[in-house]
Amino acid sequence: MNIKEFFKNDRYALFSGVELLEVQAGYAKAQMPIRDMHLNAGNMVQGGAIFTLADFAFAVAVNAYGNLAVSIETGIRYFKGVGSGILTAEAQIVHLHKKLATFEVRITHDSGDLIALFTATAYRKDIPLPFD
Repeated sequence: MNIKEFFKNDRYALFSGVELLEVQAGYAKAQMPIRDMHLNAGNMVQGGAIFTLADFAFAVAVNAYGNLAVSIETGIRYFKGVGSGILTAEAQIVHLHKKLATFEVRITHDSGDLIALFTATAYRKDIPLPFD
């Protein structure tokens, strides 16, 4: 099993329409076409949908090192609302330690606009994951 197959088991991301595009240790890129179900009452993408996309990219990037890692802190800042198009999240390692890893995830719109910035720290466990 490879990491892309492993993360196909993330049922919430799958239900939300998130697709994994690229992955390597410390980096992941995912996208989510905006659908009607993502919109809030103001016809903008609901913050939770953006958070889901960012959190998924982060989870893939940190777990791509091969051991189970779980989030211990996250934060998100929203800069611009959108109601259609495609959102892309790129997760990049900021600092890697034996037990902790900190990431930044940039969420952009297909127009090129920065929509949100997500930061997260994970605790890296000594539990190997079932992929190469």
